[in-house]
Amino acid sequence: MAATTLQGRRIAFLAADGVEEVEYVKPREAVEQAGATVELVSLKPGSIQSFNHLDHGTTYGVDVTVADADAGGYDALVLPGGVANPDFLRTDPDAVRFVKAFFDAGKPVGVICHGPWTLVEADVVRGRRITSWPSLRTDLTNAGATWLDEPVVTDNGLVSSRKPADLPAFCTAIVEEFGSR
Repeated sequence: MAATTLQGRRIAFLAADGVEEVEYVKPREAVEQAGATVELVSLKPGSIQSFNHLDHGTTYGVDVTVADADAGGYDALVLPGGVANPDFLRTDPDAVRFVKAFFDAGKPVGVICHGPWTLVEADVVRGRRITSWPSLRTDLTNAGATWLDEPVVTDNGLVSSRKPADLPAFCTAIVEEFGSR
């Protein structure tokens, strides 16, 4: 079986300050190694501060603000976790609009850990199977999703994982899903 290629695909990574570094870096590396072009979309220009759990990590340069980003210009979206990152995103109307646009267009989305908070705010999980960090279970079920405690769940273009330990399975699944659509 040939390796999945994402050659010619543009992938948006939507993240803000407080993103869990490994949940940004590893999926980005996976899609770039498969040939995709990646852009970091965020709430403000400049850079974002990542974290390694509760410790400061690396800062990453923002390519485009979410207010200026057009979901139509991307083939897929990744929402990394961290606790603060999705909390900032879900309170920003432009970020919520951007996320919802991927679902409205039927484009694939990968989300890990606390990332689904933004999906709840965008009202795009109703009737879907999803996983996340365990503390989001009630939020997701209240929003109409079926929550599963599995390393990776794929449901009609939505790929979700629970935590950093699930990254190998998550990275494989997003590359496969992004390459199949």
